[in-house]
Amino acid sequence: MPMGHRRRDAGALNSENVSFDSDGCRLAGTFAPVADPVAAALLLPGSGRVDRDSNLRWLRLDLTRILAETLAPLGVSTLRYDKRGVGASAGDYLSTGFGRRRDDARAAVDWLANRLPGVPLLVVGHSEGGMHAIELAADGTVAGAVLLSAAARPGEQVLQWQAAALLSTLPGWLTAGLRLARIDSPAGQRKRLDRIRRSGADVQRMRGVRVNARWLREFAAYDPAPALRRITVPVLAITGGHDLQVPPEDVEVMGRLVRGPFDGRVVGDLGHLLRPDPDRLGMRDYRRAVRRPIAPAVLDSIADWVAAHWPSTGRRACAGD
Repeated sequence: MPMGHRRRDAGALNSENVSFDSDGCRLAGTFAPVADPVAAALLLPGSGRVDRDSNLRWLRLDLTRILAETLAPLGVSTLRYDKRGVGASAGDYLSTGFGRRRDDARAAVDWLANRLPGVPLLVVGHSEGGMHAIELAADGTVAGAVLLSAAARPGEQVLQWQAAALLSTLPGWLTAGLRLARIDSPAGQRKRLDRIRRSGADVQRMRGVRVNARWLREFAAYDPAPALRRITVPVLAITGGHDLQVPPEDVEVMGRLVRGPFDGRVVGDLGHLLRPDPDRLGMRDYRRAVRRPIAPAVLDSIADWVAAHWPSTGRRACAGD
C-alpha cells in the first residue's frame, strides 16, 4: 500500500499534553503514543520562536505536527515540545543559547526513554533541529536520525552562504541599488557577527531589535562535521534542491562523513520549508509557501526509511509469540 494512503487512513492522532524538566526548566510538549510501538521519535523544529508544531505567530509550518501524523501509522510514538520561553514552556527564549537547546533535546530523549523503556529511540530534526539531531545520533542517544534541511558545515559558513543566497533572490534593480549604496549584505552580516562576539551578552540590540546574541555566537562557532564522523546509526538526510538557507550539496558531504547506513536525497524544487519553491524566492515567499502542503516525496521517504529499519510487522509478530 502506498505510504500516502497509510497517512490518510490514520485518523485523528492520539495525543496528550506532557511536561519534563531540563536543568530546572519545565518544558511542555505533546506526546502521541501508539499501541505496541516499534520506535519512539523526538521531533525537533527549526530555528526561531517556533512552538511544538513548528509554528510562529505569523507563520504556520505545522511540520512537526504533520511528522507525528505521518509516523503514527508506522507504529512510532512521538514527542514534540515548545522551546524555552515559547508556548506553554517556562524559561526565557531570547537568552537561551544553541548549546542549551541541544541540552533540552537530550532531556526530551531521556523523558521518552523513561516513558517507553526498551523501545528504539529516533530523532527527526528540521533545520536547527537537524543540527541537534546530529549530536544526539553521534553520542549514541538514539538508534536513528532524520535530518531535514540540515547543514554539514560550520554555522558561520552557513550564515555567509545564506546571505549570499538571499542576495541572489533580490530583483536586479534592488541588487544594483545596494551596490551603488555600497551595501554588502554578506560583509554587513560579518560585521554584526563580530560585534556580537565582542559583546559577550546573551541578548543584544541590533538595528533597534533585541536578538539572541548568545544563540548566534554559539551557532556560528558550531561545526557538525566531527559529530557526523561519529555517527554509526542509520541516517536519512533530505534537503530541497532550491533551499536558500542551507546548501543542498551538504547532503553529499554528510554521506561522506557518516559511518552508519546513510540515505541522502536532494529533492527537486523544494525550498527550506520542504514545499515547492520553483522560482527560488526563499524567505520572500514563505507566507505563500506554507499554504502548499509539505511535499509528499519527503513524507513518503521518511515513512519508507522508518518502515525499512523498524518494520511494524516484525515487532507485532514477536509480541504475539
